[in-house]
Order: sequence, then C-alpha cells, then structure tokens
Amino acid sequence: MIKTLMGQIKQYKRSTILTPIFSALEVVMEVIIPFVTAMIIDKGINKQDMKAVALYGVLMLVLAFFSLTFGFLAGKYAADASSGFACNLRDSMYENIQRFSFSNIDKYSTAGLITRMTTDVTNLQNAFQMVIRIAVRAPFMLICSMAMCFLINAKLSLIFLAAIVILAVLIFLIIGKVTKIFDVVFKKYDDLNASVQENVSAIRVVKAFVREDHETVKFRTASENIYKMFVKAESLIALNNPIMMFVIYSCIILLSWFGARSIVAGSLTTGELTSLFTYVMSVLMSLMMLSMIFVMLSMSVASGMRIAEVINEQPDITNPENPDTDMPDGRIDFEHVNFSYKHGSGEETLKDIDLHIKAGETIGIIGGTGCGKSSLVSLISRLYDVDSGSVSVGGKDVRSYDLEYLRNSVAVVLQKNVLFSGTILENLRWGKEDATEEECREVCRLACADEFIERFPDKYETRIEQGGSNVSGGQKQRLCIARALLKNPKILVLDDSTSAVDTATDAKIREAFAKKIPGTTKIIIAQRVSSVQHADRILVLDDGRINGFDTHEKLLETNDIYREIYNTQTKGSGDFDEPAAD
Repeated sequence: MIKTLMGQIKQYKRSTILTPIFSALEVVMEVIIPFVTAMIIDKGINKQDMKAVALYGVLMLVLAFFSLTFGFLAGKYAADASSGFACNLRDSMYENIQRFSFSNIDKYSTAGLITRMTTDVTNLQNAFQMVIRIAVRAPFMLICSMAMCFLINAKLSLIFLAAIVILAVLIFLIIGKVTKIFDVVFKKYDDLNASVQENVSAIRVVKAFVREDHETVKFRTASENIYKMFVKAESLIALNNPIMMFVIYSCIILLSWFGARSIVAGSLTTGELTSLFTYVMSVLMSLMMLSMIFVMLSMSVASGMRIAEVINEQPDITNPENPDTDMPDGRIDFEHVNFSYKHGSGEETLKDIDLHIKAGETIGIIGGTGCGKSSLVSLISRLYDVDSGSVSVGGKDVRSYDLEYLRNSVAVVLQKNVLFSGTILENLRWGKEDATEEECREVCRLACADEFIERFPDKYETRIEQGGSNVSGGQKQRLCIARALLKNPKILVLDDSTSAVDTATDAKIREAFAKKIPGTTKIIIAQRVSSVQHADRILVLDDGRINGFDTHEKLLETNDIYREIYNTQTKGSGDFDEPAAD
C-alpha cells in the first residue's frame, strides 16, 4: 500500500522534500529564541545592561523573522505537495477505472468508488500534509527542546522525560481504540453515498410512488450511523486535551517548585528557568501534535488501503503483446463457449454455445429474462472473456485484437441507454470525434432520430441534460443507435435498443439498416417477435443454451419456445415470460 501511494507523489517530489527542510529550519529558529530570551534576562535585565538587551533583542527579531519565513515556505510547499498528491491519486484511480473490464467494475459499487475518490482522498491529503510538515516539525521540536533542557539543567529535565513516558502510554491506548472505529466509519460512508446516488438517479420514481419520507428515513439512518461512530471516536480523541493539560500544568508546578529551589541554591538563573518554561511547553505541544498525527494516520490507513486497492486492481481484460488491427469482415463464430460472471464459481451463464454467423447477416436473439442474451453479445466486443471455448470475429479470436480497434469495429447499443450532458451533436460525436454535421444528420436519418431533432428549436445544438432527462425513452434509444452507426462498424449489436420505440418506427429503422448498411452484421436482441421476425435467422436462448437457430417460419414449425412466445404476443398479453394459457 505505502509503495503504491508514495508512487503518486510524482512531479511533486521537490515540494515534498522542501517542506520538511523548511519545517526543520523553522524549528531551529524557534528553539534558539528562548535561549536568547534567557540571555536578555540574565545578561541584560538582571545586570541592567541596555546594550546587551538591545543586541539580544535585535538577534531575537532576526530569528523570529527567519522563523516566520521558513514557516511560510513550509506551509506553501506542504499545500502544493499534498494537493498535488491528492490530484494524482484521483487521476490514477480514474484512469485505472477507465481500463476496468466489466468484471472488474462488478467488484465495486458506484458509491464505493465515489467515496474513495472524495472522502478517502481528502483524508490522505490531510494526513500527507501532516506527515511532511508536522511529523517532521513535532519530533524535531521535541528532540531539540529536550536537548536544550538537558543543556540548561539535566536534573529538572527528568520531569519532562517522565511526562513524555506517561503521555506516550495514554495516547497509545486512545489511538488503538480510535483506529478500529475509523475502519468502520469509512465503510459507512459507502452506504451514505449509495443512498444519495440511488435516490437522485431515481428521483422520478421516488416522487411517482410518493416515497420521499421513506427515502428520507433511509438517508437519515445512514447519516446517523456515521454520526454515532464519529461521536464515539471523537469522544476518545477529546481525552487528549484534558490529559495533555493535566500533564502540562503538573510539569509547570513541579518546574516552578524545583526551579525556585534551584535559583535560591544558585544552581539555576532566572533566565534559564524562563527558557525552561518555554521549552516544556514546546515539548508537550510537540507531543500533542504527534498524538494528532497518529489519530490522522489511523483515520487515513483505512482510506489508503481502499485507494490502493483501486489503483492496484489489474484489469481482467488487456491487450495482447502484438495486437491485431485488421478485421476482414463481420462474421462471428462461437466455438463451444462457456461463460460465467464469476470465473470458477460453477454458475455458468452461457453453456456450450456453438454459433456461426455470416458477415452482413441480420440475426435476431430472443428468449426469456435471464437466459443470457446480453451476456452473449458482450463477448463479441470482449467486454467479458469466455471461461472456455473461443469467440472469433472476422475469422480471428477476439483476444488477438487491439481492444480499442475491436470495440470501434463492434458497435454496441446497450440495454441501458446513456446520454451525456451536452448538445445532441456532442453526444453523437462520441461515435466519431471528427464527424461532420452532415455525417451526424445521415446516421440520425437511419435511426429515425431526425424526425424529432428537427422539431427542437435548436435542432442539433439542443442541449441534453444529465442522463438525457429532457428526452423520452424512445428518443434516447434512437440517438444511441445513431451514435453507434457513426463508428461505421463491421458489427452492430442492438441490445433491446428499440423497446421504447413504436413498431412503425422500429420497422423503419430495420428497413434503413437493410438498405444502407447491408455489409454490416446486425444482431438484434428484442423482447418483441415483430422486431426480429424479419431477420435472416433467429437465435432462441433458454437458460444459457441454444434452443433454436433458424428462420422465423421454420422456428414456428419446429421450436416450441419460439412458437409459444409468438402465440403469446400475437394472441395473449404480450408478456412471454409468463406461460401461455392452455
């Protein structure tokens, strides 16, 4: 973990190194000042020598100036290093997340990733700033102050030594308990973020079912869980202050008592006693700072582990050593493919899929919910890898292709259509960055999206709100199809992507595909028989297995499942997941 996190300092090494250097110089100046103060008292005031007072006074001002300057520079470089460190952590996590395969993404919740990139990074940023500045300043101040104390009077300095031991033991006990609590707290943040994300993304459903009060209670419960844990942790941390104050006042009382006796005995001067008071405060305040550092580190250890986990996560799917960037055509071959979302679990989603599709064919896929339709097409663009067998495109195993090239050649319009904030043109150009407006208009005509775009006042410059909330489900689907067509793919996969489109528009889209992109292999997953019955061949899946693969007419004659679906939709309720009535 530490190696991973330290690797994120990168271009901020200079600031990271300069911070402790200036912090150490600041401490040196601060340690010398009480010694000069003693000189002013002993050699100036007590001897009524104003020249000595002026000389040592000027020296003190110079030291104070340098102390402030070094402190300012330490703070400046600490802020630069810690902020840069946090920025690099976020960039590294986000960059690695972009390389994740679907199986990698399935390991983490969206809320968990958001917590890691916000709360956890902030914790590490604060801890890092304390480590490079306070963690250098505090122990260095402690050592220097103790050295000066022993230099002035070794016997009286034993008081501080005893105080340090007592404080160290008490702080260690407190931190041990606090660390365990913070380990739990940051996991609770995931629940809180999950509640917020789920509620905001589904706010229309919440309002439609009048569930605002329920969601408020759910959020309050998650929030109160964090509140209780923090109160418990902070209550323990709060013990630091009274313990520290008790030790400080005890040291001052003992120092006053034994110091006064030493002055009377002539073994200690008034100036030396004054400087001892200053040093004892420096020693004890250094201990307090160290205790806070340990608390901050205990908070950040859990955060650091969570962040390192994401950075170190190795994508399950990577490019081969010499990736292929030449796809002859769009033919697809599944050779006895078995697939499960959790490799080695024994719960196979697809079983012994042996399937061969010619280039330019239009293939329909139909079957009940959970039969493996989406899983099957995800293997073509290598969003997942097979457990056994192979998937080939253009006569070559998909694992031999460059991932970017493969996914540009296989355009997938997923079941869940996603649009991004920006104009319609900007969304379309996700398919091709340098696409001209005329190219965008052409693919919109193919996807029948031009019909509604032209009705907007700003047409192709119409702004799409976050998540496409200002367009209907059918409009969103057509824009996503148009976006995929811009890639000019060898294979086009429509994963239930016309479910919100009326049957007339659905027919127009299929007709446009047949005329305009005849060489593109088209795979249409649908719930409606009407969407696939005109396909060259139709694949019927049942429980992850191929149950039938033929034309519409032949399947009606030979395949019981397909015939039941067809009869249910044309004569019954249209829900083919329900068994047909006898």
